[in-house]
Amino acid sequence: MIQVKLKGDVIKEYDSGITALEVAKSLGMGLYKAACVCKIDGVVCDLRTPLTADCSLEILTFDDPDGKHAFRHTASHILAQAVKRLYPEAKLAIGPAIENGFYYDFDIDTPFTPEMLEQIEGEMKKIVKEALPLERYELEPDEAIAMMEKKGEIYKVELIQEHAGKGEKISFFRQGEFDELCAGPHIPDTGRVKAFKLTSATGAYWRGDSNKKMLQRIYGTAFTKKDEMEAYLASVEEAKKRDHNKLGRELGFFTTSEMIGQGLPILLPKGARVIQLLQRFVEDEEQRRGWLLTKTPYMAKSDLYKVSGHWDHYRDGMFVLGDADKADEEEVFALRPMTCPFQYQAYLNRARSYRDLPLRYNETSTLFRNEASGEMHGLIRVRQFTISEGHLMCRPDQLEDEFRKCLELAIYMLKTLGLYEDVSYRFSQWDPNDREKYIGTDEQWDEAQGIMKKILDHLEIPYKIGIGEAAFYGPKLDIQIKNVFGKEDTLITIQVDQMLAEKFGMEYVDTDGSKKNPYIIHRTSIGCYERTLALLIEKYAGAFPLWLAPEQIRLLPIADRHQPYAKEVEARLSALGFRVTTDMRSEKIGYKIREAQKEKIPYMLLVGDKEIEEGNLSVRRRSGGDMGSMSEGDFTALALRETAEKVIW
Repeated sequence: MIQVKLKGDVIKEYDSGITALEVAKSLGMGLYKAACVCKIDGVVCDLRTPLTADCSLEILTFDDPDGKHAFRHTASHILAQAVKRLYPEAKLAIGPAIENGFYYDFDIDTPFTPEMLEQIEGEMKKIVKEALPLERYELEPDEAIAMMEKKGEIYKVELIQEHAGKGEKISFFRQGEFDELCAGPHIPDTGRVKAFKLTSATGAYWRGDSNKKMLQRIYGTAFTKKDEMEAYLASVEEAKKRDHNKLGRELGFFTTSEMIGQGLPILLPKGARVIQLLQRFVEDEEQRRGWLLTKTPYMAKSDLYKVSGHWDHYRDGMFVLGDADKADEEEVFALRPMTCPFQYQAYLNRARSYRDLPLRYNETSTLFRNEASGEMHGLIRVRQFTISEGHLMCRPDQLEDEFRKCLELAIYMLKTLGLYEDVSYRFSQWDPNDREKYIGTDEQWDEAQGIMKKILDHLEIPYKIGIGEAAFYGPKLDIQIKNVFGKEDTLITIQVDQMLAEKFGMEYVDTDGSKKNPYIIHRTSIGCYERTLALLIEKYAGAFPLWLAPEQIRLLPIADRHQPYAKEVEARLSALGFRVTTDMRSEKIGYKIREAQKEKIPYMLLVGDKEIEEGNLSVRRRSGGDMGSMSEGDFTALALRETAEKVIW
């Protein structure tokens, strides 16, 4: 007999060799039917794992992240089996579970069409109805390779070969006639996947490498209950309506041109105006907090990037002007991927004393990064962008206080824009197993990460750790945010760097007369302006707060005879700094109102005979409808207050 500790520290005795699934059944049929995987002594395992010694056991359902992951991973296997049944010539690549579902990549000559997805879904339903058990087995590497070669699965062979030298057996799962290379774990059988939907098909490079073959990827989602799936799909449809890549174009914020190139959006007047407002707001706030504005070149010789380390560690992400291989023999320039090495030259402009520190440089920086074509998406990920960048040089005793101030600035920006509740924090650390990615010694990294951890813990920042996500020169705090589809990107970063000052010879004379290298904090206060604009379009579905709206007020004369008075009001409001227009078209007033609402104009001011006679305005608010008659002075006071206080409604 063995003792098994269950939920609530309840201990029960079972015969040695009992499986976790059998334990779940003994605890109740409800749990048995809902069980997906289990944790044995904290390790996620298949439910059919035998228990042979005293242990702790936790049965995980779809409500648990690990249970959900196994459930959806099994759904990806069902998808792969269905595709192989319908298209035997298709070659299998990979098919993981992802946050909101799963996908599978196939090498197939014909791109998947909506009609093909319907057929595949139908076959998946048959596989679910068959309730095929997923049975794990292992093979020696040479046996595994031989089996996959016989099946013509070239991508599986490649994956197995990578593990062949580790002396480990290769794990497979079999469901019916279908064998899949997989470590697992999985749910017990295909019959438990009650609700699923294939949502889209797209191209995807093998292993995300644009130099490798383009495969066909099918995305899907899966739930245990149909109503939960339908609610999720409805939320996805709502997200599509808010997708900045669609809505931003429809509302005239930006466009793209194939003649200009991918990842190089054109900001139209509305989008350009919002970014201008954001930049003015950020620069004024940074100045108020003691930051000094710089303006540095868009490009530099390779010599600068060699000192900083970008040439060795980031060159593939840079746009090089000339032959990079001849950089040691002749002048080769590159567009800047970040501003730090440029602002260091401003620091080096003269000798520095401890009295000069902290020294805070900020810049509205246009940067250039050679992103892979498959990564481009609207304004979220582009090749040329503008960022609120800053670098702060300080003494060790000033580091925590200055880091806190950088974080306070970022939080102020996020709260003002209404994005604060949507973000999370990631402490991005180096990966010591991938040494070539980084500069500095192990001791320097341990010290930098130790200092940053102490700061973050002292400030009580609720962070997750991201191994391998650090910059090549130091750890960072990434403020993460998701777009409407749930994809996470970094919006704001704050980094601690103790390495580049030494590389550039940046020093200050300390109180004892000795020369020391300052600590450097790299930071953004609002991040990439283009990405921020995209997130704001999605957050507000294009209906911007009054202070950020590219057009704040629209005057709507009811008839042509009311136009002169409306233009007089427009002139007075414009003189106060409002962005205001008058709809001069000879259209019915109902049509003009609908058009203004469609364009998300915050305030509509109707002008007719009564308004002119009384010297008032009929005010309509985008979100609140008819506000009734109001004097011009009262409306102006209301709008000025909302603009000054940056009210969100």
